[in-house]
Amino acid sequence: MFVSEERFISGSFEELAMPLFDRLYNFAHWLTQNREEAEDLVQETYAKALKGFRSYRQGTNFRAWIYQILRNTFLTSRAGLKSASSISLDEDSESQNLPVSSDTPETLLLQRSDQQLVQQALGELAVPYREVLLLCEFEEMSYQEMSATLAVPIGTVMSRLSRARRALRDAVQEMQKR
Repeated sequence: MFVSEERFISGSFEELAMPLFDRLYNFAHWLTQNREEAEDLVQETYAKALKGFRSYRQGTNFRAWIYQILRNTFLTSRAGLKSASSISLDEDSESQNLPVSSDTPETLLLQRSDQQLVQQALGELAVPYREVLLLCEFEEMSYQEMSATLAVPIGTVMSRLSRARRALRDAVQEMQKR
């Protein structure tokens, strides 16, 4: 009977955790700005989440719970402690394939340069601003989910998000002047 209980718990963990793998990796990559560190971070997150899965309360927000584990792991890691990071422009090999459209080469170039500018500005934001923007805009989390993930009140989430958006806008505008 103990073995079947163990299977049920690990099966539940797998059902909840595996669909989030790609999104967790993307979030980790944005935080660390390094592919290998992101892979290590996600691996460590899954190990910690599986080990602590018994403490997870069924019926609560699993996504917020595992994102909080990833975030806390990042913040206590060497990469998180040296939170001054820059974005690598050499990672263009992983850039998206642009769909065929009626856009001209000039408009495509402008779109790509704007996207790179925003990515660079996002990479230069302080970690608390970067993570709240990523959770909101890329992970599409609600204020409540972000509050649970970041372990801060909703009001703090809202003010950080406002400040992060302003900082991102200011950084992009400053980069455009260069």
